[in-house]
Amino acid sequence: MGRGLGDPQPRRRRQVTATREEGRAVVLDAPGAARLVPHTPRPPGPGEALVHIHAAGICGSDRELYQGNRPAPYARYPVTPGHEWSGTVAGTGEGVPGGLVGRKVVGEGFRNCQVCERCHVGETTLCTAGYAETGFTEPGAMAPTLTLPARLLHPLPDDADLTAAALLEPTACVAAAALRARVRPGDRVAVVGDGTLGMLAARLLGLGSPAELLMVGARPERAELAAGFGATGYRHHQETEGLGDYDTVVEAAGAPGAARQAAGLLRRGGRLVLTGIPPAGAAELDPAALVLGQLRVETVFGAPPAAWAHAVRTFASGLLDPLPLVTHRLPLAEFEKAVALVADADPAVGKVLLHP
Repeated sequence: MGRGLGDPQPRRRRQVTATREEGRAVVLDAPGAARLVPHTPRPPGPGEALVHIHAAGICGSDRELYQGNRPAPYARYPVTPGHEWSGTVAGTGEGVPGGLVGRKVVGEGFRNCQVCERCHVGETTLCTAGYAETGFTEPGAMAPTLTLPARLLHPLPDDADLTAAALLEPTACVAAAALRARVRPGDRVAVVGDGTLGMLAARLLGLGSPAELLMVGARPERAELAAGFGATGYRHHQETEGLGDYDTVVEAAGAPGAARQAAGLLRRGGRLVLTGIPPAGAAELDPAALVLGQLRVETVFGAPPAAWAHAVRTFASGLLDPLPLVTHRLPLAEFEKAVALVADADPAVGKVLLHP
């Protein structure tokens, strides 16, 4: 297990002087305009930590950022992408517990203000100070190092696999969904979506001991992988007629029609948790069906600290191994190839990681 963070003199910390160039970072100057630039680590200021990046994951949001499809308030160019990452703390600024240096870590992406009402009740992804997130509006992890507020870090056990840990950001997002789903032993549960989020959701929902855990997806070739993540059955999304009466359904696809299909799998009074963001203007939920069925709808945008803690604790205890989801590991120089892989519908492509 990991070391403690105690320090007899936590405010007298060694600071890192980072002046020499160390490798290169990805920069998106504008949609479709990616380049590699020399990278110089930024020394951590008060309350900050400098992390050497081990791996950064590519997801659909990174593809949107590259293609220019992300809504304007949720992207700022130029930017270094990378909100899914793992690494090791190389240095800390003043006021940061010294036990963090040398620790393996992952980190939250939302740069919340900590003082607004939403932050005070733990809803940090709804911070009223405005949206700011690592890899979208703030420098991200597709670089040799990342400097960020130390309060966002989650330490890992010393023996943690950092390649697997790079998937803890999407795990935290589905952990938020799992906490809202409140699965009880014996429940009938379904997950719509067979991508990375769907697989991770199946693992976390399975910890609630459901009697049935169905995965609905578009790639039957992933049925075996779904079983490995706890699904008791797999059904193609075009072959769900006649299915229903599920207590809880988590939608993790974000594809047009996925939310409506997920709602159609529920029993009356069932719970629907939405994590995917469909294209603008997509016809989705029928309000009349929601009311007549007394369906309870929960939504997830990002991951608050409680969800991160749940994901990290599950990973650290050995109850979750996301490594089987990783299918490609590429150098940062192949960022555009990685984006193309994620955009491909090839069922053989899972999580794509970039290494500095």
